[in-house]
Amino acid sequence: MYDRFRGFLPVVVDLETGGFQSATDAILEIAASIVRMDDDGLLTVHRTVSFNVQPFEGANIEQAALDFTGIDPWHPFREAIPEEQALTEVFKVVRKEIKDQGCNRAILVGHNAHFDAGFVNAAVARCNIKRNPFHPFSHFDTATLAGLAYGQTVLARACSEAGIAFDNNEAHSAAYDAERTAELFCDIVNRWKESGGWMPSFD
Repeated sequence: MYDRFRGFLPVVVDLETGGFQSATDAILEIAASIVRMDDDGLLTVHRTVSFNVQPFEGANIEQAALDFTGIDPWHPFREAIPEEQALTEVFKVVRKEIKDQGCNRAILVGHNAHFDAGFVNAAVARCNIKRNPFHPFSHFDTATLAGLAYGQTVLARACSEAGIAFDNNEAHSAAYDAERTAELFCDIVNRWKESGGWMPSFD
């Protein structure tokens, strides 16, 4: 993995939020999917961690966002945790994976990655978290990669082109979308390798 991505560990992140403004709108769900490389240099999804998140104090939540995701932020059975705790738990998993895979730092992979990265970075600043394992501004965007590989930029349509099952009834859950995005990322990287597009360097 170190050789494939120049020391970076790709980690697929998906968020469900209360709107589009990272500085003011709540994070409602966060999920991170870990990918690993087998002995043949092919990526697979290893596991996903996810949390329901309590809106931070004073957070804005647009009703249109709730209608879109179907999330009830105040449902008593959500078992939501504060965003600082959620980020800390996710970062703990990511840092361990960085160490285990011999990488230097994580790089966020997302479908429209700038959106998820913006919310993560805003929450890191809001919670005064000192150790963010992700690169501060570089990301891998599967919307862009899927547009190149399959001619599709919508997650569901890209998955369909890639032969990845996608259930629209399960979509807009952070865990579900993170796992499908991770499968899509793995498929694109693996197809590129199998086409002869990348070979490891041992220099």
